[in-house]
Amino acid sequence: MAVSRLFIANRGEIALRIVRAAQGLNVETVIGVSEADQDSAAARLADRTLVIGPGPAAKSYLDPRLVVHAAKASGCDALHPGYGFLSERSILPRLCAEHGIAFVGPEPDMIDALGDKLQARAMAKAAGVPLVPGSEEIASAADARREGDRIGYPVLLKASAGGGGRGMVIANNGDEAEAGFHKASAEAQAAFNDGRLFMERFVPEARHVEVQLMGDGTGKVVHFGERDCSVQRRYQKLVEEAPCTAMPDQVRKQLHEAAVALASSVNYRNAGTAEFLYDVARQEVYFIEVNARIQVEHPVTEMVTGFDLVQEQIRIAGGAPLSVSQDDIAMTGHAIECRINAEDVGKGFIPVPGRITGWRPPEGDGVRLDSHMSEGAVIPPFYDSMIGKLIVHGTDRADAVAKLTTALDSFKVEGVPTTIDLHRAIVRHPDFIANRIHTRWLEQILLADGVPSPE
Repeated sequence: MAVSRLFIANRGEIALRIVRAAQGLNVETVIGVSEADQDSAAARLADRTLVIGPGPAAKSYLDPRLVVHAAKASGCDALHPGYGFLSERSILPRLCAEHGIAFVGPEPDMIDALGDKLQARAMAKAAGVPLVPGSEEIASAADARREGDRIGYPVLLKASAGGGGRGMVIANNGDEAEAGFHKASAEAQAAFNDGRLFMERFVPEARHVEVQLMGDGTGKVVHFGERDCSVQRRYQKLVEEAPCTAMPDQVRKQLHEAAVALASSVNYRNAGTAEFLYDVARQEVYFIEVNARIQVEHPVTEMVTGFDLVQEQIRIAGGAPLSVSQDDIAMTGHAIECRINAEDVGKGFIPVPGRITGWRPPEGDGVRLDSHMSEGAVIPPFYDSMIGKLIVHGTDRADAVAKLTTALDSFKVEGVPTTIDLHRAIVRHPDFIANRIHTRWLEQILLADGVPSPE
């Protein structure tokens, strides 16, 4: 049964993106907003808006029972969680199922299994997917030293329930492994109420490459190519590209096959992303994790494939089979996305809420801006600092870099500091232009002597 009325349990640019995708399918939209977002772009565009709570996310967007109650009360037959907030909390699809609401995402048991990195590693191993050399659960500091000695340093201690860099510590020797165990475990316990850790070999100059997947829940899975997300700060992505041009075709084929094999083996449903490390020196890929939701960086995939991934999510949630086969999907050209945040880069990337007094976005062929901002819009203090995603599409990577440089130069935002100048410096750096980047490049090279100014 196709979705007829969709509840959007999110805010910002992703909420606006979902509203537009649903309207393109003639699906009615209801958005649940906090008091701080009553006048947001998504609230104005949706067919109906419900205020579900005050500004702080814990009292609005992060309350699953409140969200599902609003969806049920407004007669919605489906709910889209977007990304962040409750998108990977299995309680949300469980509550949706109790109230007869289709969840636009994977089954709750799948979310739980993939959200636990130790379980996800076991699932990947069972599917024959290559893993980063590592360990099972580490129960003590002594275990950390023993496993580090076995794997070979440097190693990375990681929280099983973790994400976003929390509960992650690099160790270069046995003493650091023992000390890192206590630090990472305490951080993981505080952040996720789960202090379990495991260990992986640390690859100093790796690429972070991920595969966009879509499954119908019966074992049929297609991929929409890969993305290179190697420009990161503290494990947070800043720039994403599609495809990964640093990867040979035979490795790319292996990457795609591994991602599809994993998702097929567990009858994955809806959108997901299988994330891998690409060891450039060894030309090997290693599985990291699966994100059981739509990703922030999905627009670069849409730009090179021509498919609307959010619309495909909605169709699958309504019971439709996949609308495309693997043979239908081809990647054309190159796309790059910059995350634009309202942050003071010179003061440690501190978020800066406030009112946007000037807003002149870039335009042009192959330029896309996913944003909920406009002149006069207010950035509340309660949420993530991202105010938009600038995406460009070119005939190849060099063309895309040139278009991105021009687009960033014409992007004017006044009233709050942003990361636009940082991105201008990134795209002008010889390493970025030559595609000589890795996951530690931004911190080790570009930011090593302080925040650079664009030339």
